[in-house]
Amino acid sequence: MEEKCSAIVIGVGPERGLGATLANYFAAKGLHVYVAGRSEDKLQQVADKIRQIGGSATPVVADATVELEVAHLFNKVRFEGFCVDIAAYNVDSNFPSPLLETGAETFTQLWQQNCLGAFLFGKEAINAMKDRKKGTIFFTGATASLRAKPPFTAFASAKAGLRALTQGMAREFSPQGIHVVHTIIDGVIDGERARTQFPDYVKAKGKDGLLQLDAIAETYWAIHKQHPSAWTHELDLRPFKEPF
Repeated sequence: MEEKCSAIVIGVGPERGLGATLANYFAAKGLHVYVAGRSEDKLQQVADKIRQIGGSATPVVADATVELEVAHLFNKVRFEGFCVDIAAYNVDSNFPSPLLETGAETFTQLWQQNCLGAFLFGKEAINAMKDRKKGTIFFTGATASLRAKPPFTAFASAKAGLRALTQGMAREFSPQGIHVVHTIIDGVIDGERARTQFPDYVKAKGKDGLLQLDAIAETYWAIHKQHPSAWTHELDLRPFKEPF
C-alpha cells in the first residue's frame, strides 16, 4: 500500500508569514500538511487557502511549549495514517529587553518558546521518523543564533541554545537517515509582521532588500530533496543587499 506522506509545520501565524508559506509550499508538492500554532482562526485561514488551491491540510491548535499538546499533534498524524516526511519548527518569539530590565519570567519565556519547544517538537519528530529511517526536520534560527546584540540578549541565548540542540540532533540521528537542519534567517522577512511593525524600514530596503517568503520555502524544499551523501545541516539565508 502506498504511503500517505505529510508535513508538520508548527508556528503558523498570518497567511503572509513563513509558517504559512512553508505549509502552502509543501502542500503544493503533494504532502498533506498539518498546520499547527496557538491561533485557531489563523490556522483555519491557512488550511482553507491550501484546500482552495487543491492541496490538503489539517489545522491543529498546539502550544509548542506544552509537552502534551506537542504529543497530541504527532499522535493525530499517526492516528490518521500519515508518515512524516517533513517537520518544521518555525516558532519565533522575540521582543527587545535590555538586560537589566529583563526578569527571570521574560528570560524563561523566550527560552521556552525558542528552545524548549524545539526540544519537545524534535523528540516527537524523531520518534515519528526513526522506523522509516528518513525525513527532514527544520529548525528556523536567526542572526541571534550566532551572535548576541542588545537589547536582544535573552532572545539570543535561546536561539544559541536552539542551534546547539539542532547540532546535537543532527550528529546523533543523521546516521539513522534523519536529516536535521538549522536555517539561520539573517535578515528581515518580507511578511506581515515587518510590513505592519516597521513599514519605513521595509520601504528603505527597496526591491529584494528583505527575504522573500517563497524564496525561503524553495530553499527548504531543495534541502529536503538533497542526496544523503551531501546533506546540509546548517545554512544562512541573507538578502544580497544585507551588509555582512
